[in-house]
Amino acid sequence: MRRVAIPILDNTLSEYFGGCNFYEIFEIEDGEVRKSSVEIPTVDAVDQLPQWLGERGITDVIVYKIKKEIIRLFASQKINLFVGIHQDTPENLIADYLHGNLESDEKIIQEITV
Repeated sequence: MRRVAIPILDNTLSEYFGGCNFYEIFEIEDGEVRKSSVEIPTVDAVDQLPQWLGERGITDVIVYKIKKEIIRLFASQKINLFVGIHQDTPENLIADYLHGNLESDEKIIQEITV
């Protein structure tokens, strides 16, 4: 089973990883969404979010923008990141995820790799 988290602000993917109201969590099994839920972070700092998500069994996170330093923290939690993904509703994003259609914005990728 995969657990995919999407940071949400105003019913769309948050522009910044840590700048969301909540995370929509999708449980995926056999290529289908089995369950979705909303979780509000209980940590005070952005650098604590990867561990918080890891403790919830998250396997993948879809983000638009994220700081380089935070990417390393996700690697230590063995959580896959999809970075630079266009902002859309969680329903559309999870459909793209399921169909292998998530595409990164090259401009965003260049910003965090320079």
